[in-house]
Parts: sequence; structure tokens; C-alpha cells
Amino acid sequence: MGDTTTAAAAALPPGGDLSILTLFLQADIVVKIVMLLLLLASVWVWAIIFEKVTSIRRANRQADAFEDRFWSGGSLDELYEQEGAKPVHPVAAVFGAAMGEWRRSSRVAGADLVRGGVRDRVDRAMTVTVGRELERMERWMIFLASVGSTAPFIGLFGTVWGIMHSFSAIAASKNTSLSVVAPGIAEALFATAIGLVAAIPAVLAYNKISTDLSRFAARMEGFGTEFGAILSRQSEERA
Repeated sequence: MGDTTTAAAAALPPGGDLSILTLFLQADIVVKIVMLLLLLASVWVWAIIFEKVTSIRRANRQADAFEDRFWSGGSLDELYEQEGAKPVHPVAAVFGAAMGEWRRSSRVAGADLVRGGVRDRVDRAMTVTVGRELERMERWMIFLASVGSTAPFIGLFGTVWGIMHSFSAIAASKNTSLSVVAPGIAEALFATAIGLVAAIPAVLAYNKISTDLSRFAARMEGFGTEFGAILSRQSEERA
């Protein structure tokens, strides 16, 4: 232990060289592992943020275009064949699930949305589809929440470990001057800084994306309710 701490003390960077690269290279192996894990988590967080923001914007644009066609007064059967049979976005999937169930039920003699529990099956099909689409859109949100809550503590662990290692090296060198103490403390605190860099965007993005997903879920549910009412009226007209 004495040889190790002495070597570590000798390896401390000069007091004037506190660059990020130097702090990483001179850090203890445990602190290096913590830093690398946090850096990888930070990169992953930003990749998830970019993917979620892009996918939600695209889903809203596709929903706007679909609802324009839906409310244009065209044929629902034609719209189903064009977009509902093989949906490529969540709102079309809700429409396709409801329309598909209604068309299958309408083939049964005497069946309509008023009798035979068809209305319940249509509502259930839309509810299941909304849940499935929302679950797909929420993928990796748990990772954002986990990084936001644990990254500061992981960085703090690296800091505590680095400070312990630095104090051991300082004690072995028997030199407590600021030029010796500062680099070791700086490299230890650098781990906490990286933890905060990973955690802060994760927390902010999680809150923003969760709000956007809740709004989009409400949009899908609202569309499903309106479409269910339309099918109900058409069924009563047929009857």
C-alpha cells in the first residue's frame, strides 16, 4: 500500500495542469470506471432525448394530417383501406383497430353497435391499441428516470473514492502543499461533475417528454371517443 500511494502521489499532475484529460488520466482506476460509465450514460441519455423529441413531433404531424383527412367527410371505408389496415402512426392504429372490429362485427347478421356487445368490443380494441402505442412511445423512459436519480450518487461515490485515494497518496508523500492537494481533490470532484452533467438533462428531458406523452395519450383517447360516437350513430342509422 505504501508503494502504491507513493507512486500515486508522484503521478499527481502539476498544480497548473488541471485539464479535463489530465484529471481523467491521473484518476484512480475505480474513478476512471465511474467516469466512463457516467459518460456513456450521458451519451445514451442525449440519444434517447433526440429520438423521443423527434418521434413525438413526427407523431403529432402525422396525427394532424390524418385527422384532416378523417374530418374531411370522405369515406371511412376508403380511409381504412388507405391507412387503417396497415397503420404507420398511433392515431391511425387506433382508427384501424376500431374500424376493423366494427367491420368484422357488422358481417354478423343483425349485429350493430347497440346490441350484441359490439360497442364494448370496439371500445376495448381502441383502449388496448392506445395502451400498446403509448407503451411503445414510452420505451427507454425508465432509463432517463434512472439516470436522473442515480447518476449524482454514482458520481459522489467516485468522488469519495478519489478523495480517499488522494489522501492516502498525500500522506505517503508527506507533502500537504496546495500544489499537491489540489489536483487529487479536483480529479475526485470531477466524477461528481460528470454525474450532474448526466443527471440534469435526464431529469429535465424526462419531465418534458412525460408531459408531451401524456398530451398525446389524451389526444388518442379523445379521437377514440369521438370515433366511437360516429360509429354508434352510423350503426343506429343502419338499424
